[in-house]
Amino acid sequence: MDKNFYITTPIYYPSARPHMGHAYSSIIADFFARFKKIDGYKVHFLTGTDEHGLKIQRSAEKNNIEPLEFCNQISLTFRDLSKILNLTNTDFIRTTENRHKVSVQHLWNELIKNDEIYLSKYSGWYSVSDEAYYNDDEIIDQEGKKISILSKSTVEWIEEESYFFRLSKWQKPLLDYYLSHPNFISPPSRKKEVISFVESGLKDLSVSRKSFSWGIPVPNSKDHIIYVWLDALTNYISALNYPDMNDLLFKNFWPASLHLIGKDIIRFHAVYWPAFLMAAKINLPLKVYGHGWILSDNEKMSKSKGNILDPIEIINQYGVDPLRYYLIKEVSFGNDGNISQERLENCINSDLANNFGNLCQRVSTFAITNCNSRIPENISLNTEDLVILNKFKNDLNNIRSKIDEQDINFYINYIVNALFEANKYFNDQEPWKKKDDLIRLNSIVYTALEIVRKISFMLYPIIPNSALKALKIFNLNEKDIIFSTIDNYNYLKKGSNINKIDILFKKVEKNND
Repeated sequence: MDKNFYITTPIYYPSARPHMGHAYSSIIADFFARFKKIDGYKVHFLTGTDEHGLKIQRSAEKNNIEPLEFCNQISLTFRDLSKILNLTNTDFIRTTENRHKVSVQHLWNELIKNDEIYLSKYSGWYSVSDEAYYNDDEIIDQEGKKISILSKSTVEWIEEESYFFRLSKWQKPLLDYYLSHPNFISPPSRKKEVISFVESGLKDLSVSRKSFSWGIPVPNSKDHIIYVWLDALTNYISALNYPDMNDLLFKNFWPASLHLIGKDIIRFHAVYWPAFLMAAKINLPLKVYGHGWILSDNEKMSKSKGNILDPIEIINQYGVDPLRYYLIKEVSFGNDGNISQERLENCINSDLANNFGNLCQRVSTFAITNCNSRIPENISLNTEDLVILNKFKNDLNNIRSKIDEQDINFYINYIVNALFEANKYFNDQEPWKKKDDLIRLNSIVYTALEIVRKISFMLYPIIPNSALKALKIFNLNEKDIIFSTIDNYNYLKKGSNINKIDILFKKVEKNND
């Protein structure tokens, strides 16, 4: 069986410039994509922008430009962010592209053909900000406005003719599917939330709108446009050239391995999306993971609250790898997390500069000085050497399993502990005191260099630029990073050259005033 891996971010709604929440989803997805790639998988990594709906139309009107031109401008900032974050995405989809329109209208026609859609009248609460419908019990009064309990966004009462999807029909099939596929929704708190929502009863879903025009037209119905979430969710298959299910992209990568999303859109991905797919007789994705929010002052970031954190500003000040490391290490994956400048600077100074950067510098400098700038040849590894070297080999399958469970916390803690043990090993072995025993000195240096190589491999999915700089010690580049070589402690070629490297991370000067 081919080792294929298809991961998606949510497609971002470009009504405003990107914020830290967008960066977080993208960085986490890139972490998984890079890990799988160096573990021998063929990876397809999709991100993009969701460009239809009333919110986009109103934002464009506010800026006195056409919706498509507005989307062109804002979508470009998200495409640029992908480059700034050093993402390895293999595709960037826009829902205004023709390939997407063709897929959405075909899916609509399939649902019509299968008698899953009918025409009726919609009346209820609608959030323009969320592009979502809410029941009466999900709405509260706040300062004279109707507010969604879930998102805190304002809602308005809408009555109009609408096409409906027979969502109620799929209540039992969905619950049966959750039961037979216990890993479909993660983490457990999101799964519990979704099951509770479905068990409470599903109503048929309005899937078209007449009150505005910015969207994909309903086939053979010029007055209606397709509901933005039915439109947006289809991106995951339109990017694989659906409806051509014989296309190699579709055959190789559907069903998706992982839909990575924020927790606020779990209902759309774990209820509506699988129901649409079931109704169209298309296989469901393997997993939907709803991660937590990146908070600003303990609140979710939003343009209306004015608490947007700009990832580009932080990258300009500290660099992209420190931000990637911080978000992966300091935000417990699955839970909400705060951005803290103090904790970010502590990560840079302690973990990156002291523990990793200093280890690379100390070991490589000592080897250059005492081993003629070469990997030692005359070595005899003892039990202590083999224990620390084989630890990676022995733990690799467990690490792979944890990654498949999206246990990023385990992965980063493993690396932090490995760095502690590597520094302790080099300090305890004291090679600078072994100059009268060259075989032992060589063995310590060889072991320490090989540990640097292994840890750099493991850090590559998190801080790719810095890991590659560290691997220049060994004349290794990106194509040389293959996890299968971790299980061979003789990988480092004896006698090959060692290079001097620049300082990997500059410490942040703290203001003590």
